[in-house]
Amino acid sequence: MINIDRLRARMTEMAKIGATPNGGVTRLALSEEDKRARKLFVKWMEEVGLDTRVDDFGNIYGKLHGLERGLPVVMAGSHLDTVPKGGNFDGVLGVLGALEAVESLIEQGVKPLRSIELVSFTNEEGARFTPQMLGSGAVTGQFTKDYVYTREDNKGFLFKDELEAIDFKGEESNRPREVSAFIELHIEQGPMLEIEQKSVGIVEGIAGFSWMQVEVAGQSDHSGSTPMSMRNDSLVKAAAIIQKISLWAENRDEQTVATVGNITTSPGIINAVPGETKFTIDFRHPNREELYKGMEEIKQLIKTEVEESSLSSTVKEIRTHQPVHFSNEICTLMEGTCRSLSHPYKHLISGAGHDAMYMQHITNAGMLFVPSINGKSHCEEENTEWEDIECGIVTLFHVLNKLANQPLGVASNNLNNNIKQ
Repeated sequence: MINIDRLRARMTEMAKIGATPNGGVTRLALSEEDKRARKLFVKWMEEVGLDTRVDDFGNIYGKLHGLERGLPVVMAGSHLDTVPKGGNFDGVLGVLGALEAVESLIEQGVKPLRSIELVSFTNEEGARFTPQMLGSGAVTGQFTKDYVYTREDNKGFLFKDELEAIDFKGEESNRPREVSAFIELHIEQGPMLEIEQKSVGIVEGIAGFSWMQVEVAGQSDHSGSTPMSMRNDSLVKAAAIIQKISLWAENRDEQTVATVGNITTSPGIINAVPGETKFTIDFRHPNREELYKGMEEIKQLIKTEVEESSLSSTVKEIRTHQPVHFSNEICTLMEGTCRSLSHPYKHLISGAGHDAMYMQHITNAGMLFVPSINGKSHCEEENTEWEDIECGIVTLFHVLNKLANQPLGVASNNLNNNIKQ
């Protein structure tokens, strides 16, 4: 149903943009590398015959017009940006895989009832501008335009200025209007599909997450003249807390994950006892009640540990997002498609966030996963077998065809009512 060699050639060409010495890629949002990738994607869509446009957040669209142009569109896509020294499949497979599915539909003479629209969202990774998923969050009303435009990278460059610098600041009128369904193909970024020898993952939802910053306050003293028994070392206490959080997560349930990803100390010099230590916590769970219960358990754990000493602590919630559950109708359609194609599949929950989690706010959304070799992602070793990729994109091909030609009975959504100005 698809031309896997054509897709592989495009993936290989795209991987040259921002290529790293060890076979990965660095293509940060709104960078020169991102600009080159965007232009290449637009070029390929135009060669296929799609109508292309760019909105005011830099999201790129390509439309295959359906027989009934007034109907809400079926949308598919992902993102082109990467993390530093990332892999060649995260995000870009969902963009170019959707392009391959649509081009194959055209080649086979399929004239869909609804228009099918491809999309590449801006700054999904959040590696340059935080938070992540700014492009999809903006067009679904999760972020205001002013909030997005004033995001700064670590060098002080503004999102709006960098968007203009790469010449991808489009018009507000180019935002999507009515979307009947959204599908995102992505690598799993975890080991379960490979372990269970499944080629396709049917994603039922995305785990909720809470990001917190913990500050432990002690006393800074000279490292050489302060006896060990008289120290209030904030880093030592923070280390004990971090270890207990890890053990707590290991023993809680299989769906609980907690990560400490950033640690800073003050004064941060070799010959002073750390008077202040800050660290971040990333806690995730697919169940809403357990997410909020776990947040309180973490706070209590920190409080109990600190109260045993003369130190103090504060916990600040950076961002919390509730679990997302995808459309049951779309999951059922994906399962039926996998069965008819004899593709081995598995239902699962995504621990990582994706653009589809925001799209679910305004339409019926779904995700398809393909396996990641050794569960690797966000690294140069990231890889996926092409046989699995073919299964995933053939599944996507049929799902898009059915969605574009067989109404699911879902109400269309006017995105104008969801946008925060």
